[in-house]
Order: sequence, then structure tokens, then C-alpha cells
Amino acid sequence: MIMIRLELLSMSLKLVSKEQIMLKKQIRMKKLKASSIPVLTILGVFGAVALALKVMAKALHMTYNEINIIVYYLIIPLSWCIMLDYIIGLPITTPIWILLWIYIIWSKRKFFKDWCDAAFKLSVDFLLKFKRIGWNYWKASVIICVVVPLIIYAVLIILMVNSN
Repeated sequence: MIMIRLELLSMSLKLVSKEQIMLKKQIRMKKLKASSIPVLTILGVFGAVALALKVMAKALHMTYNEINIIVYYLIIPLSWCIMLDYIIGLPITTPIWILLWIYIIWSKRKFFKDWCDAAFKLSVDFLLKFKRIGWNYWKASVIICVVVPLIIYAVLIILMVNSN
């Protein structure tokens, strides 16, 4: 059952890197054992997030890279700004963030897709640097793009509750 899910996941993500090709081989050779549960969890989270972004991109007639940049660089930080402004009781960071993004979208309007592709590549390059501490791309993606934002949300929610 786990092997079938992992095979479907690997096919749906169109794995291409060396590590991903090696994992595909391990899947085919059924070398992944129960001790690989953390790997399966990371792949599951990565796959779920990637699939959600792909569905959103398709629904909005955008590319995966565009929706990824919009979600991770605009929407999530904007929600943090709104929460922070609520905590401090003044609308300071939200208008600044919105104005910054209005400028970015306006100035890049003729080549926004290309700009998002370049920003996405920089993000991937950043995540690949975590290989130095033993994290592959998937693990770095889940920790940096899922776990860290969730921790930030948790801290902001606690601060919001305590600010009343």
C-alpha cells in the first residue's frame, strides 16, 4: 500500500534530480522499509503541498512557479503582516507589504511569469544549499516552507491572543 502511494507520488511530481532518480530506483527495487516512514512523511507533505499548488495554478490559469511565488512571497507574508498589525494595534506592515507588491506586479507586468520563474529558481537554489547539513530538496522544502511558516503562525496567534 505504501509502495503504491509512493510510486503514484513520484510519478505525479515528475521527479528529475539525481536524488529523486535514486529514490525512484529504490521504490522500484522495494528497498524502502518501515524505517523510511520519516521519508514517506516528508514526501507526503511535499506531494500534498505541490499538488495543492498545481491545482490552484491550473484553476487560476497560472504556472506552478507563479502560484508558488504568489503564495509563499505574497499571501503568506501578507497574512503575517495583518496578524502583526493586529498585535501592535496599528496598520503599519500590511500597507507597506501591499504597496511593495503593487509595485512589483506593476513593474514586472510585462514579464511577470519570467520574473516568477527566476524567483522560483532562486528559491530552489536556496533550498538545495541545505544539502550541506544533510537535508535533501524535499526535506528542506517541508521544513523551510511548511514547518517554519507554521511555527511563525503559532507564535503570531499566541501573541494575538495575549494582546487582548
